[in-house]
Amino acid sequence: MRLFPRLFLGHLLVTVLALGALLGLAEWSAPAFYHHHVQQMVALLGPEGRALQPDLERGMRGTLTGALLAALPFAALVAAGTALLTSQRIVRSVRLLSGGSQALAGGDYARRLPEEGRDELAQLAHHFNVLAGELDRVEQDRVALIGNVGHELRAPLAALRGYAEALSDGVLPPEQAAPAMTRELRALERLAADLSLVSRVEAGQVALHLGPCEAGELLRAAAERFADAYEDRGVALRVTPPPGPLPLLADFERALQVLSNLLANALRATPGGGHVTLSARAQAGQVVLSVTDSGHGIPAQHLERIFERFYRVDPARTRGDGSGVGLTIARGLAVQMGGTLRAQSGPGGSTFTLTLPAAEAPRDGG
Repeated sequence: MRLFPRLFLGHLLVTVLALGALLGLAEWSAPAFYHHHVQQMVALLGPEGRALQPDLERGMRGTLTGALLAALPFAALVAAGTALLTSQRIVRSVRLLSGGSQALAGGDYARRLPEEGRDELAQLAHHFNVLAGELDRVEQDRVALIGNVGHELRAPLAALRGYAEALSDGVLPPEQAAPAMTRELRALERLAADLSLVSRVEAGQVALHLGPCEAGELLRAAAERFADAYEDRGVALRVTPPPGPLPLLADFERALQVLSNLLANALRATPGGGHVTLSARAQAGQVVLSVTDSGHGIPAQHLERIFERFYRVDPARTRGDGSGVGLTIARGLAVQMGGTLRAQSGPGGSTFTLTLPAAEAPRDGG
């Protein structure tokens, strides 16, 4: 059965039941009402009015019953009208939703539904539009990811082809071509590993081993890992340890990986003769680890986007600048450890702030 007949029958049934209940209530309560008022009229008319008492009661009851029965066709007409209007609204919304769903299934993520009114149907249209928007964003991210991966792969593959051709033509001897080809292969391996990691980080599938860590130890381990790279570039790496024990709750290796990504990013952004500072401090039940560089800074419109996959402030910097997902991995790991990763920047450089939950300091026994 179609929607309109079902709604009409439902409305009509409710109307008939309501009229029946009203008629039954009138038949049950009216006799006492009739009798009381007829007695008053008989008293006014005198003894001759008693002969009119049965006719008066029948007339009043017949009038009330006739009025209720006469209202039934009008109630049925109103029920049909309301059912028609309701069914048209519902059917129109269902058809729009069905057409929109088919469009989404066909890949048309730009489809949107009109949001009319404030009822549940309007809320359904709103939620559909939110879903379509999210799918559209995911599709754009997918297309951008494919393009970015292809772009990142193109450079090392082109270099490998060039070295292979030079080696084949005898332009380069094997002892010169082999190190260069090995370097490009390592770049490809690093890109593949980073892509695998960023996908697991965004899916929340990275295994973490949370436990108490010492902030000062994290800073020292990160500084030791990058000491040679900073020395080769002529950039000073300064460490400002906390004045005393500063325990935090994190996965030590993953927290070290976040700091490593930040230090690698700071090294690329800082020219020779500059400096990068590693520091840690306590703040309202949290531990704040900061990496501050003396580079040229990041424009304000790029600050949040630098955490997106493959996003570069300067698109021209594509080789030797990492895989383009280091900051994405760093923020994802920070969030999974219950912390945050934010960036601030100005003309004098940039500061990346990793905030992690503080751990309760161990108490001395005794």
